[in-house]
Amino acid sequence: MKPLLQVPVTDVAALRALLADALDGGPAVWPVPAPAGRGAAEPRFATASAGSRPVMPIPPSDAAAAASLGANGNTRDGEVVGEVGDGVAVVVETSGSTAAPKRVTLSAHALRASAEASAAALGGHGRWVLALPAHYVAGVQVLVRGIVAGTPPVAMAPDEPFTAEGFAAATMRLMRLRDALPRYTSLVPVQLARVVEAAEADPSGHLARNLAFYAAILVGGQRVDPGLVERAAAFGARVVRTYGSSETAGGCVYDGRPLPGVLARAVDGELELGGPTLADGYLDDPERTAAAFETDASGIRWYRTGDLGSVGDDGVLRVTGRADDVITSGGVKVVLGEVERAVQGVPGFGDAVAVAVPDPEWGERVAVVVAASADAGPGALDALRTATDAAGLPPAARPVRVVPMPAGDLPRLASGKPDRVAASALARAATEPDAG
Repeated sequence: MKPLLQVPVTDVAALRALLADALDGGPAVWPVPAPAGRGAAEPRFATASAGSRPVMPIPPSDAAAAASLGANGNTRDGEVVGEVGDGVAVVVETSGSTAAPKRVTLSAHALRASAEASAAALGGHGRWVLALPAHYVAGVQVLVRGIVAGTPPVAMAPDEPFTAEGFAAATMRLMRLRDALPRYTSLVPVQLARVVEAAEADPSGHLARNLAFYAAILVGGQRVDPGLVERAAAFGARVVRTYGSSETAGGCVYDGRPLPGVLARAVDGELELGGPTLADGYLDDPERTAAAFETDASGIRWYRTGDLGSVGDDGVLRVTGRADDVITSGGVKVVLGEVERAVQGVPGFGDAVAVAVPDPEWGERVAVVVAASADAGPGALDALRTATDAAGLPPAARPVRVVPMPAGDLPRLASGKPDRVAASALARAATEPDAG
């Protein structure tokens, strides 16, 4: 066993040093947002809020180990909050899209395997701009890739909101480094959208050149609008859509194809992933670990993603929705993710969220929650229904209501993903849906 350090993300260089030590067998690192007003990463997403993060008390038997790291278990950069197995290097807290907290334990082996597989898929190790919060797995992996390659990242300030101008400044700093290594960055869709929108409004072409500068821009964390990818590609950007989670050490499927060593299969319609990048499990939660991970008869360990999808004969993985987002409407199963994918192709609905609302006749029907700026007039509902019909979805999948946000954008979690719980509550609080 070894100590677990909880480290507020206030100094990226210090965090990187602790991660490097953890990868070499030192104390495990649990990056968390800094306290409010001290460089918290959440302000990158204006609607995000940081919840409380209780820590584990240090068992009395570990008092000597804690003392060896500093008075009261404190170090210059973190606090000892417990102990983990010797193989654990990093703990990442994740809420997925439902705000149910999970603390994922990742080994040094899994993190290194992910970094090497990513480099193999992209065409080699390189230099990275860290634009994501460093307490999420995608941010951690940017740091780990740099540690493995021996290339410190150019980091955006953790205490500043993400802006296209700030990203451009970080890109310029990366441009000034004189070597032949490829340049990469990792973003979530809302960040890419901000950069693309700014580039489209920039007559100088400066921001457009920033997009074309990168050998690859990884974009993941949620579904990426194909239209957004096309707009970025128009500026010469190479956008790589990633799929994965904290339980797979971040993105392990690039543009639908598993990274080298990563396995993928569909069991009863649910996607499962295997290979060397899998997490050990969940911190102090053996029941949740047993429910999410299994080892088959041949000794291969698999992670149940909770996503619905398929793996084609061509090896391409396709995601259709979440297993827990299937509703039954009039006796017909409807996958909300499929509805979402269809309606997001309607102009102005690229960020729409599909949720279930109660219906006295059908049990449940589909409502679509959109930003206040979207057109929610009578014609919008007809357009959304036409889109679901065109996608081959059953009549039960036709939306019965468009619910605009009272003000501003869709609610988002700290990760930048849509807050589906808040969106669903908003839709349910609206007036009764039409029978439609």
